[in-house]
Amino acid sequence: MLDPLAALRTPDDPPCDVYLTGNVFLDIIFTGLDSAPVRGTESWARGMGSSPGGVANMATALARLGLRTSLAAAFGDDVYGEYCWEALERGEGIDLSPSRTVPGWHSPVTVSMAYEGERTMVSHGHEAPPSGEPASGDPPAARACVASLQPGARQEWIAGAARAGSRVFADVGWDETGRWDPADLADLEHCEAFLPNAGEAMRYTRADCPRAAARRLADRVPLAVVTMGAEGAVAVDGSTGETAEVPAIAVEALDPTGAGDVFVAGFVTGTLAGWPLADRLAFAGLTAALSVQEFGGSLSAPGWAEIAAWWQHVRDFDDQDPAALRRYAFLDALLPGCARPWPLRRAVPTIGFRRP
Repeated sequence: MLDPLAALRTPDDPPCDVYLTGNVFLDIIFTGLDSAPVRGTESWARGMGSSPGGVANMATALARLGLRTSLAAAFGDDVYGEYCWEALERGEGIDLSPSRTVPGWHSPVTVSMAYEGERTMVSHGHEAPPSGEPASGDPPAARACVASLQPGARQEWIAGAARAGSRVFADVGWDETGRWDPADLADLEHCEAFLPNAGEAMRYTRADCPRAAARRLADRVPLAVVTMGAEGAVAVDGSTGETAEVPAIAVEALDPTGAGDVFVAGFVTGTLAGWPLADRLAFAGLTAALSVQEFGGSLSAPGWAEIAAWWQHVRDFDDQDPAALRRYAFLDALLPGCARPWPLRRAVPTIGFRRP
């Protein structure tokens, strides 16, 4: 596997590139629905996949990009939990030493139905045990940590990570309280970068457009990155004043599950590798665009093989926009000289077949 940090590694480096913590779900994804399910009827999906979800989407995306990834999470001791553990540890090479199996706990499950470029989800789970964060509040030594901010609540491990020298990247979920008060994001003071989507960013800043929201967020965090869906992404470096904006790659989206996680993983990879801001944005957008063309969150996260195949594929067209090709020319120095044929497929339909 390509190691994007190979040139930067030293014997004194921490064993982990990125640490994260959160809840792991078993995701069951149905695709190929022509419309939303109708009450009282049966709908058949043309595609189905199963995979670890929740925080596993981000962990898988990071690992497939060659980063040494460590995850702290609680796993149920049922078959679903065993499957998720094996898929992450053996299948993706993710370090689960900070994680644990909880006896008698039922793994949370999410069923996702993708149609018309959107998704509908139904989840089930019992009250979760403590999340698996280190008891001391300080995570293992890592180059970086990825956190999901919780409006109105502090997570002590984030401050611990920053004290230990980790670079903290954060996103945030929907504010169920409806307050959208920037003061509720207290842990932002420990973060190097904040990566909300446009809706979240505009609500927290009271801005009327994503670009204005990014500029206002850059007053509170060193680097603000706002994703704008089909419009791409914009970033503002609050310390230097540098701005960058990259349009989205036009693709036919099958399932948007996990695309935001993949974007963050791509941006973290480029940042740790020391790439220019515009290249980081372009790479993050590319990885997200590749992911939505497959179903599932962790299932669809691209690795370097998919990225290399895409880059080889798009250059085969004579009528490509030269400016668009130049935007991704930095890939030439990163990718291996050959790639497997496009398109590639990672997604699998079932939890797993029994070996003979």
